[in-house]
Amino acid sequence: MKKFYVLTLVIISFLACKNDKTRYTQDSKEIEIVKATINDYDYHKWDSQRERYADTAKIYYNSRVKILNPKDLQAYHIKNDSSFSTRAFEDEYREYEMIEDNKGKIWVNFWGLWKGHLAANNKEIVVPVHITYEFKEGKIVTEYGYWNSGELILELQKLEQEGDPKEDTLEIDINDLDLDIDVVEID
Repeated sequence: MKKFYVLTLVIISFLACKNDKTRYTQDSKEIEIVKATINDYDYHKWDSQRERYADTAKIYYNSRVKILNPKDLQAYHIKNDSSFSTRAFEDEYREYEMIEDNKGKIWVNFWGLWKGHLAANNKEIVVPVHITYEFKEGKIVTEYGYWNSGELILELQKLEQEGDPKEDTLEIDINDLDLDIDVVEID
């Protein structure tokens, strides 16, 4: 009888483990999609990068308010790359994991070191980055990216202050400003 109880307990434990779905992994098709997306960013392959996103995907970089869509990515990255002679994620400092949350959503987390060299003075800027991607049906539907741009901003301000002393005007292109303005038509 004792053997029967032990055998029953073993069988129940085995079945419970078999029904338990893996909720964390470092090897999945979604991780491979994120690796390809990061690679496309590094090599400026905007069309293939955009194909990995659902058409309705929402992309948030250092914000929960400003939303990009996959069609915006190329212009966003080109604008941000304009101050750099080189930039990419460091190969040896990339980490990936996939999880399924309690609501059944699939997320891939990426951690990496982004490194760029400023075109003006070749100053190296290194920024730790975290990006998390939500997947549905093999496509990225939500992306949240977080990094600290403080060092870069300070260096760009320093370069601006050290600019050409003969220059006494400041040129501002209104299209480069990120302003939230409601336009009201007055009759």
